[in-house]
Amino acid sequence: MVVLNKIYTRTGDKGETALGDGSRVAKYSPRVAAYGTVDELNATLGMARLHADGDIDLQISAIQNDLFDLGADLCRPDRDKDGEAGYPVLRMVDTQVDRLEAEIDAMNDRLEPLRSFILPGGSALSAHLHMARTVARRAERLSVELAQVEDVNPAAVKYLNRLSDWFFVAARIANNDGTDDVLWVPGANR
Repeated sequence: MVVLNKIYTRTGDKGETALGDGSRVAKYSPRVAAYGTVDELNATLGMARLHADGDIDLQISAIQNDLFDLGADLCRPDRDKDGEAGYPVLRMVDTQVDRLEAEIDAMNDRLEPLRSFILPGGSALSAHLHMARTVARRAERLSVELAQVEDVNPAAVKYLNRLSDWFFVAARIANNDGTDDVLWVPGANR
């Protein structure tokens, strides 16, 4: 359980922060950039939820919880040292990816196939979900880049990859099951 009784600690005043294992790194490190972008994505979803209700709101809520799991995973390096922590270390698992895939498939079954690229927009919820999609893609790129130089849980990267797909399909659902999608017209302003 997390207990936060004091918000500022002054330990980061010199440009460093603590990772989940207690080690300290620069605030601009690739690992901090990756999990910081996951945090940004979660805040973006908070904005989207202002326009969501019903099943999609519940699904976004579950994703927000997953994103805290993902941040916890990314902020802790060296998976091979998880056993030394003295407590169960939280890592993303494939069942979280499987849930996203099942939800994507269920939503996609409601949609007509795309015949054009779509522009972000339509409804407010759709626009926010498209914004979340782009932030998820950035978090994925940063996590993949981090994985080139440090240990990263493959399930974390896979989750981010599916998540951007989830946002794309959910944005279409939010546009009246794709009926109100804004279609790209190639060369329209030439």
